[in-house]
Amino acid sequence: MDVRNCKGCSRLFNYLGGQQLCPDCIKALDVKFDEVREYVYDHPGAGMQQVAEEMDVSVAQIKRWIREERLSFSEESQVGLECEGCGKMIRTGRFCPDCKTKYINGFSSLHKPAQAEVKKEFKQSAKMRFLDK
Repeated sequence: MDVRNCKGCSRLFNYLGGQQLCPDCIKALDVKFDEVREYVYDHPGAGMQQVAEEMDVSVAQIKRWIREERLSFSEESQVGLECEGCGKMIRTGRFCPDCKTKYINGFSSLHKPAQAEVKKEFKQSAKMRFLDK
């Protein structure tokens, strides 16, 4: 059992992974997220700093929600993050569509040859056997 102090309220809690927040602080953060999402929807041209000041939430938390693809700003907004792969400006997530495709194709090409080798080995050793009576 991993017991840690909550980063929000400093109480002890059983840490299971992810952010180091207790269940109560996670619930409060989810409520704040819903409020921020509604504000962004109602004010499509708002910038990240404006949203942070109006909704009393940190810019870092807004960026975290954007990276997690929970929050996305409209095309009208000047808010954007850099793709971690190529540096292009994106509206949500960690990678642009081109980098996502590149990484997916790269990972799938690594996985396919391993499956082919296993099948070949199975075919070579697969022979019919009979029991003597």
